[in-house]
Amino acid sequence: MQLNLLWKGLDHESMENCLVEINPEGTEVTSAIVGYSEGMIYKVDYRIKTNAQWQTLLLEISSQHNDRNHLIRLEGDGKGHWMNNGHEAPELEGCIDVDIPLTPFTNTLPVGRLQLSPGESNEVLVAYCDLLAEKISPVRQKYTCISATQYQYENIPNDFEAIIDVDEFGLIVNYPSLFVRKAVAGTHYS
Repeated sequence: MQLNLLWKGLDHESMENCLVEINPEGTEVTSAIVGYSEGMIYKVDYRIKTNAQWQTLLLEISSQHNDRNHLIRLEGDGKGHWMNNGHEAPELEGCIDVDIPLTPFTNTLPVGRLQLSPGESNEVLVAYCDLLAEKISPVRQKYTCISATQYQYENIPNDFEAIIDVDEFGLIVNYPSLFVRKAVAGTHYS
């Protein structure tokens, strides 16, 4: 199954075109984001690959901001061990998921992986890729399933909370004050 999504970023004035391909072996995502934040125009292209259990195996990011090009390649084994641009990354030990704050897609990774039932919660450790600050660090987050289409998200270090709406695939529909999905379409790109 292949879906093409368009999200509007409300906080960073952005638009994202995201192509998600879900198959029995895993999920592959390619996406492009353009936006404006704090007087800076930025462009981000990313690719994510997961296995069938939604464990992140690859994150590639190419971004342009602060008058520079940035390249990131994180390779994971799905068990919390990472390589960052070909070098071991012990600071990310234990992270199963990745989070790019400029996109709502990365919230789908723990939602899909955890498969929580209503009332269940789980804390996760994510490799948090703050591209505009040029920093990657481990961050604790908590997901609580409210219903099949709603999750409470908590970023534990800074006490940020939001109720996010998802569709039947766990893809974000509405992330209050941050992102709203403008369109989705089934596609057949090769």
